[in-house]
Amino acid sequence: MNRIYKKSNVIKTYGLILIEVLSGAAALVLAVLIRYRNLYCDGHYELYISFGGLYILFLLLYSIFTDWNRDFFIRGFFKESIAIIKCLAVTISMPALVMYTVFKERPISRTVLFFFILLSALITFSAHLVFKEYMLKCYRNGADSDKLMVVTTRDRAAEIIRKLINSNEWNYEVKSLIITDADMVGCEIEGVKVVGDSASMLEAATKEVVDRVFISLPREVPINTIRNMIFDFESMGVLCHYDIGLEELNLEGKEADDIAGYPVLSFSLKNLDYRRLMVKRFSDIVGSVFGIIILLLFYPFVAVAIKLESKGPVIFKQERVGRSGRKFMMYKFRSMYVDAEERKKELYDKNEMEGLMFKMKDDPRITKVGRFLRKTSIDELPQFFNILKGDMSMVGTRPPTVDEYEKYNAHYRRRLSITPGLTGMWQVSGRSDITDFDEVVRLDLEYIDQWSLLLDCKILLQTVGVVLFRKGSK
Repeated sequence: MNRIYKKSNVIKTYGLILIEVLSGAAALVLAVLIRYRNLYCDGHYELYISFGGLYILFLLLYSIFTDWNRDFFIRGFFKESIAIIKCLAVTISMPALVMYTVFKERPISRTVLFFFILLSALITFSAHLVFKEYMLKCYRNGADSDKLMVVTTRDRAAEIIRKLINSNEWNYEVKSLIITDADMVGCEIEGVKVVGDSASMLEAATKEVVDRVFISLPREVPINTIRNMIFDFESMGVLCHYDIGLEELNLEGKEADDIAGYPVLSFSLKNLDYRRLMVKRFSDIVGSVFGIIILLLFYPFVAVAIKLESKGPVIFKQERVGRSGRKFMMYKFRSMYVDAEERKKELYDKNEMEGLMFKMKDDPRITKVGRFLRKTSIDELPQFFNILKGDMSMVGTRPPTVDEYEKYNAHYRRRLSITPGLTGMWQVSGRSDITDFDEVVRLDLEYIDQWSLLLDCKILLQTVGVVLFRKGSK
């Protein structure tokens, strides 16, 4: 499975990147020729070389952060157009902005930029369509694609062959068929030739071109028979796919693996790309370092203000629950009186939040300094240490308190399937305006289901606006 995953993804990912880079290069050359009638660009050729280099850089970054070609083979004309427009809007506007900022005296030609945008869209769209058609119609039936042998029963064969042929898979061709419960050698089913039965299966496989085998048999077939069949194909060096018969389950993104020698099929509602998680963690480390520098600049002034108004520590520590139920100590500038936790029980009847969270608009436990710290979000600066440690992320879900967590049901607990964040979807949606805990959960789960590096960047930018305009803070 891993071999096929690598082959298909390498061809698709790097093939599309190469197409997009070449399409951009061709578009830039044509745009320059339209404007200057030569590639020397009246002595300004280095500007366009720099612009082209920046375009490729932002194109690669956009591909890494958004994985925008993930559904390439299943999206139609309209979705293809929208995907390309969104990509070009970012990957062209950013280098153009850099060029106009850096080279103010010699800006790149607006005519070149106009034709580059137009030609990039047309060439990239055309190249995408050609690549898609080639992979689905030519590569699939060519010598380099994997040749698939299907092993099944007579009553299942027609439906299985139709599904396999009509799918949007481009890296295999259904080449031969084994019918295990009848002698149909020489017949054709849905245009695929039957080459063997249960007795002659291995002999047929040695004579046919076979890269992969797809086995779909009734549950009545003994497991030992299936195990021996898979072992025989594996011994021949053929990749073997076994239909486990769980059509009612959505297996997209699920993984086959083994645990201590036990073969397992791993299920998860959301599989996050580990490569992008690594980029997210690296961004968290860089962001937390800058955040800690800001914290150190603010600390003396905040500490004096807190101490002057009320006794107690400057830093408030509270046990919170992080990813998958891991407990950690979260740090904040103290914004309440030291007896706040004890007084919380007395105020429960004034809770303005439906559900497990506690929210009160005019909470008497909050100090005057604390109210200012909360409005400006300065109280959360110490959490950059949590981010550096890995307990939290820059963007994620809200980390619950221990008493909240102990009341969670299975639906609520899914919020903890990722690392909690300093900011998140619910914070930029007006955190104090939300008065229902289920709405917080909905926003957190929406973030988990839609997660991408680009979404993180969007939330971070929205957070800056929330802090500056104090929207939803208290």
